[in-house]
Amino acid sequence: MFGTSVRPRLSVYRSNQHIYAQLVDDMEGHTLTSASSLADDVEGEAPVEESRAVGELLAERAQDQDIEKAVFDRGGYKYQGRVRALAEGARDGGLQF
Repeated sequence: MFGTSVRPRLSVYRSNQHIYAQLVDDMEGHTLTSASSLADDVEGEAPVEESRAVGELLAERAQDQDIEKAVFDRGGYKYQGRVRALAEGARDGGLQF
């Protein structure tokens, strides 16, 4: 996986309690934007609901920076549960991958 400024890499990290996502430009070595379940504006009763909200928040922040497309890097985690919910939330927010 490799991200550019036109199509950054959406990197996902999942801990036992929280989930983190960031859009990374690997060419420059910079994080363009990020979101996590620790943010105050992320709400959800279940961890899957929080993950979906994190994906939507990340997509909203990406649109503010005129980012429409990304490469999804699930970080070795299986595409299920919270990782899948984050991806679906990002897609619903308008991010394409």
